[in-house]
Amino acid sequence: MFHSRLGCSSISFRHQELGTALHTMRDLGFEEIDLGALPGVCNHVPYGLDAAAVAAVSATVESSGLRVRSVNGDIGDLNAVLDGEGQAARQRHLDALLTLTAKTGAKALVLPCGALDHTPVQSVEEDLDLIAAQLIRAGQRAEEYGVELWTESLHFLRFCWNLDRAGRLADRLAGTGVGIVMDFSHIVAAGEDIRGYLDRHRGRISHVHLRDAVPGNINLSIGNGNADFAGGLKRLASHGYAGHFSLELETRDVTHHERPAAAGKAASFITDLI
Repeated sequence: MFHSRLGCSSISFRHQELGTALHTMRDLGFEEIDLGALPGVCNHVPYGLDAAAVAAVSATVESSGLRVRSVNGDIGDLNAVLDGEGQAARQRHLDALLTLTAKTGAKALVLPCGALDHTPVQSVEEDLDLIAAQLIRAGQRAEEYGVELWTESLHFLRFCWNLDRAGRLADRLAGTGVGIVMDFSHIVAAGEDIRGYLDRHRGRISHVHLRDAVPGNINLSIGNGNADFAGGLKRLASHGYAGHFSLELETRDVTHHERPAAAGKAASFITDLI
C-alpha cells in the first residue's frame, strides 16, 4: 500500500498502549515501524527496562507482525558530566536498550544529540566532544549486539539544535560508524535550510524522520507547515540515499480520533514522492 521504505514511528500513536498502537499502524497498511522508547515522550517501552520488560515488549512487537527499523531511545544527557556510579547506570540502560534492539530485529538504536537544553554544561566545544565520545562508545557497544548506533541530529529541542552544532558533531563522528538521523521538522523549526543540511551531511544520513514544522514549532501534520518534502526527498535521492523513512507524527494539530486518517494521508503523500 505504501512505499516499502516508508514506515511509521510508534510515537505517532503514543496515546495508545503499545499493542493497540502496533495494530493501528498495521491496519493502516504499514509493514515497518520505529519503536519509541523516549521517557516523557512515548512510554511504549518502560524506562525501567529490565529483562522481563524487554521480553514483554519484544513479544508484543513480534505478535504484531511488523518489522522494526530502529528503537528510538534515550540514556540521559550525553553532555552531562557523570561520576562512576552515574556512568555505570547509563551503561546498564544502554545495554537494556541494545538488548531490546537486537531482540526486535531492529537495525539500529537511536540516541539523542545531547540534553534538552541549548546551554552548554561546560562549553560548546567540550560538550560536543563529550557527546561524540559517548556516542562513539555506545556505537562500539552496539557492534557487540550486532546492531548499529545512530543519533538524531540536528534536534531543535536538544543541544545540537542548529546546523552549526549538528555539523560539528557530525565531523567528530566521521569514520566511527555512528549514523545520523535526519528529521525534516527539526531542521525547519530551527530556521535552517533543508538543502543546506543535506549538503552538509551528504553521505552521512542513515535514516529519515518525517513531520512538518514552521520555525519554532515541530508539531505539525505533513502539509500544515513549511517543510519542502518534495525538494528534500529529491535531493536525498540525488545524493544516493538508499535508507528508509519513518513518519514521526507527534503532532498537535489533529485529535487522537483524526490521527489514523492523518497518518494514512501523510503516508500516501510521501509514497508518491519517494
